[in-house]
Amino acid sequence: MVENLNRALGGLLDADPNTYLLGEDLADPYGGAFKATKGLSSRYPGQVLSTPISESAVVGVAGGLALAGNKAIVEVMFSDFVTLAFDQIVNFASKSVTMYGQWVPIRLIVRCPTGGRRGYGPTHSQSLQKHFMGVPGLSLYELSPFRDSLATFHEMIASGGPCLFFEDKVLYTSRMYLNGVVDDLFSFDHLDARGTVARVWADDGDDPDCVLICPGGLVHRAVSAARSMLIEDELTCQILVPAKLYPFDFEPVLPLLRQSRLICVVEDSTAGGTWGADLAHAIHGLLWGRLGRPVRLVHARDSVIPAAAHLERSVLVQDSTIRRAVKESLANA
Repeated sequence: MVENLNRALGGLLDADPNTYLLGEDLADPYGGAFKATKGLSSRYPGQVLSTPISESAVVGVAGGLALAGNKAIVEVMFSDFVTLAFDQIVNFASKSVTMYGQWVPIRLIVRCPTGGRRGYGPTHSQSLQKHFMGVPGLSLYELSPFRDSLATFHEMIASGGPCLFFEDKVLYTSRMYLNGVVDDLFSFDHLDARGTVARVWADDGDDPDCVLICPGGLVHRAVSAARSMLIEDELTCQILVPAKLYPFDFEPVLPLLRQSRLICVVEDSTAGGTWGADLAHAIHGLLWGRLGRPVRLVHARDSVIPAAAHLERSVLVQDSTIRRAVKESLANA
């Protein structure tokens, strides 16, 4: 997936010389902390710029480039550090599209390598999507193993507004899913023509016991949980993986949600004001007359994220966490 991401970034730089990629340690030979930019500074020396260590300054410069009509992409080395650019994102970039008396395109993408399961500890492993929910003019996207990153970049740029692109680090070394195949048991398709929402299924029946909704980084855990529930518990789960988290497009997913006995939203954020909670609130409003039980939310524990692998696993969501939550909800119906 990191190779796909690298090709996508190269495609954007190649297509438009007024596209700039900024961030810390991006230039060759290092090529970024996770090698997503490897080779790009050599091919596009005037467009790929390594910067000093100041997230606020980098995002501020990129916002200025976007305000002047360019396209700007920032790589924040770890998404935890995007908090240092909070003011530039929330009070400058997201406001600038509308506060000058007319719509002003701000084609700014802030890439955020996010999440744990790599042993990086409390300040390098968080999932901070929830802190940017509900900001007018700001859209949130997530790296998906079911979608070419170039398509997602094009969608973000076409929106004309600033976007955050959360890239779960566990996906970088994973393979993309192609040709409708996940593994020997599960298949996938897309619920919309643009490929923004992937659906994973083993049984393509009309009435799944559960629909799991999760971002890209949780796909492997969700599929593992769905496999266990199908084989050991005889419960059918379908998994929805949106490339765009916020604002969320419900149109392609509502038919499936109406048919499910249980809807479960899974994320690695800690509970409280999260993407999952916002999604559950909206689903309750849309499907109140059809829901057989409340939407179940699955979060990480209310804790910092340890570096030790066994302690990290106890904090973050596991496939067993998902399975237990689904079984409890269905048993208590």
